[in-house]
Amino acid sequence: MKRQVVLVPGLWMPRMAMLLLSSHFERRGYAVRVFSYSGRDPYQGNVESLARFAREKPFFVGHSLGGVLVLDMLNRHPEVQAEAVVLLGAPVRGCLAGRRFGRARLGRWMLGASCPVWEERAARWTRDTPLGIVAGTLPLGLARTFGALPGENDGVVRVEETGVDGMRERALVRQGHSMLIASRAVGGMVDRFLQSGRFS
Repeated sequence: MKRQVVLVPGLWMPRMAMLLLSSHFERRGYAVRVFSYSGRDPYQGNVESLARFAREKPFFVGHSLGGVLVLDMLNRHPEVQAEAVVLLGAPVRGCLAGRRFGRARLGRWMLGASCPVWEERAARWTRDTPLGIVAGTLPLGLARTFGALPGENDGVVRVEETGVDGMRERALVRQGHSMLIASRAVGGMVDRFLQSGRFS
């Protein structure tokens, strides 16, 4: 039986946005499933839908809000098993850029029911399952149009917003937010972590 990996894209990202990452894992013998959701739907409903979507103890890889969904779902559903988890540019501690964007009428409409997720909050991991974090440090992203982001960031999410208490390892890469799911180097790092529990 093939190893299964569940990919969860970021907000408003279509399934096609995960194509390069999907192809990367398929070439390495994984069975890939992509979880789709709408930012207009209640956030908690998306968490519950992801819990129902998961089966057979898969690997999980979540990008941006998709990573927040993965973390929250696994923390709230201990019955859902996971082999290993990697979050890419996921603002698990809230998102300053998201809060700024949400102040505008268009931003509130685009962020939809996910708006509360961007508030500052704690992020913890208590499972023995390896959890790896990849954070970008190339500040290229539309969020910068709402003002400079303090500290290292990927143009949307600050590095300090990606940390999870109890994570196994965090890797910093010179990539912008959207490129985290398109980078061949990042794909290789994720594959190594899923197999060994370490990025290097």
